[in-house]
Amino acid sequence: MTTSLARFSVRRPVIVLLIWLAVVGAGFTVGVGVFERLVGDVGVVPGSESDRASDLGETLAPEPERITAVVSGIDAADPAVTAAIDRVSADVRAMPGVADVSPPVPAPETGRAVLFTVTMDLADGADEVAGQAAERIRAGTGLAGGTVTVSGGSLSEDEFSEQAARDVARAEIFSTPIMLLLLLIVFGGLLAAGLPLIIAVVGVGGTFGLLFAFSQVTDVSVYSIQIVTMLAVGLAVDYALLIVYRFREERAIDPEVGAAVLRTAGTAGRTVLFSGLTVAVALAGLTVFPDPFLRSMGIAGTAVVLLDMLAALTLLPALLALFGKRIKARAPRPASAGVFARLARIVQRRPLVTALTVLAAMLFIAIPVLDMRLAAGDARLLPATTQTRALYDELAVHFPDEVRPDEVSAIVPDAATATMLRDQIQTMPGVREVEVSALGNLTLVQADVDQPQQDAVAQAVRDLPGDKLAGGDAARLIDYRGMLAERLPWAIALVALGTLVLLFLFTGSIVLPIKAVLTNLLSIGAALGAVVWVFQQGHLGLAPLDGTNLTVPVLVAAIAFGLSVDYEVFLLSRMRERWLAGARPEVAVAEGLQLTGRIVTAAALLLAVVFAGFVAGGFVPIRSIGLGLVLAVLLDATIVRMLLVPATMTLLGRYNWWAPAWLARIHARIGLTETENAPAPELVSVR
Repeated sequence: MTTSLARFSVRRPVIVLLIWLAVVGAGFTVGVGVFERLVGDVGVVPGSESDRASDLGETLAPEPERITAVVSGIDAADPAVTAAIDRVSADVRAMPGVADVSPPVPAPETGRAVLFTVTMDLADGADEVAGQAAERIRAGTGLAGGTVTVSGGSLSEDEFSEQAARDVARAEIFSTPIMLLLLLIVFGGLLAAGLPLIIAVVGVGGTFGLLFAFSQVTDVSVYSIQIVTMLAVGLAVDYALLIVYRFREERAIDPEVGAAVLRTAGTAGRTVLFSGLTVAVALAGLTVFPDPFLRSMGIAGTAVVLLDMLAALTLLPALLALFGKRIKARAPRPASAGVFARLARIVQRRPLVTALTVLAAMLFIAIPVLDMRLAAGDARLLPATTQTRALYDELAVHFPDEVRPDEVSAIVPDAATATMLRDQIQTMPGVREVEVSALGNLTLVQADVDQPQQDAVAQAVRDLPGDKLAGGDAARLIDYRGMLAERLPWAIALVALGTLVLLFLFTGSIVLPIKAVLTNLLSIGAALGAVVWVFQQGHLGLAPLDGTNLTVPVLVAAIAFGLSVDYEVFLLSRMRERWLAGARPEVAVAEGLQLTGRIVTAAALLLAVVFAGFVAGGFVPIRSIGLGLVLAVLLDATIVRMLLVPATMTLLGRYNWWAPAWLARIHARIGLTETENAPAPELVSVR
């Protein structure tokens, strides 16, 4: 298949270029329309009890747009302060679209701040009015020595989205020049270094087009666009690196460009095919989750992987056919010589000790995962420079009751049921006050609960008998955890089964696929352990948080698993090649590691640079994803691939390639291996 695609691309390179140019053109013209259809929902389970309660509450008693202003650093009892705030309140109250401005409230704790809220009319354009009111407040409350902070409602929602977008943009600015420099060093030429960028542009543009089509029938999260762009670049680098390296090796054997491209397609091209399919399967596992964020990440991630893969198998051969003569060949060197072969032989002298040491180290790093608590998060996820975070900090100091958790609520059919429910809730630990109010023709029960007991009270309210809908932040988190518990086994089964089948078809072994899945879990566990240790538990100068953002673990696990399998396929391809060429098991492992060690290390370093830009951002979920992926990539490409894999494969020996006779017959009939006919050459380029 890969050779046939490459043969067409070599014979008709202009046609292939025009096809991909049309794909990219459509993506960057029509496809960018997806940006107008993106949604910001995160941590939502459509159709859940909490979601139905929220929808019902919005229908019966829609909440108006409301913003909060705090003037701090002043004497709240000063008549000049009161007069200035009264003037601003009157000015804002007179604005079209403003329904009310609350009386100013002095800070009971400190006396050094004043709080008031602005409520907008229930009409279209309330978000715009809120922004104008905030600007008017900032401009009109300029008191000597005072600080004005305004946020809340749509202003906060916009800051969350904008901060995530700024973090990704900053990551691109940070990573692009470093990646370009590394590409020049790795590829040794401007033309060869530019090929991965072409594949990345194609992947991003094509994904925009596919996401625009998907947005017509399902929600697409705004965050999926940002993360998938970085993924497109990283995978494009991976696939182009593997193919161009192999092309340079093949040209060293036979300088004829067309023949070298076809041989590359039959070897490295097959590796890219299986790698792309396994990464796509890993990300497709996210589509089983109803959360719009995770589902759209699965759709977007799978799309960009497949597009990068197809571009690497068709567009890249066409470009090599046109410009391959200008890419220098690499002089062949013995596969048994080199730093990675020496490292493998050192590991092979003490394979059991090495395997146990690496296993213990990875498990130690993963220990904090046991303390992981999923949380939706609050304003503390944003940097202190944002108005939303600044408002939270001001309220925590001057108005601590204003930063209490959202009430545990329930919608019941009548007042009698509400009274009974209120009496039951009031006896629960942590409950401070319970209020009952009318909600259209229904009744709303709201309980003010202390933070440590909120989840327990929300679950207890849900478990109480009677006709009701439990709502609030705690109920949403309970529904999300329940959704993960229900859908996660299906996602794991889909990813594991798909990976096992594809790796079996690639290797002909049932041992190697199982080993690959187990070793990949080590990288994921260690990466998530570091995320919990840094952000949730609060280390490296960071304040501890209530929990790990609920979207981070599943997303990091899916992407990290896919990338780990990516490197596993790279490594196994050459090991199997040496095995088929007649090398002894331990020799095949050492030589396979030597032939791929440089590629895997370079690919991991480039990917780590791409994701490292996330860590420097200000939005904690983006930073968590960045740290998790950087560590997963680096640990997998170094500790796991260079130490654990050679150690375990040395211990297994010939059993690495074992399969039952009936499966071996199936593989002989439908399996696809790294080489088509001829065994691997004894000399290949490793420089």
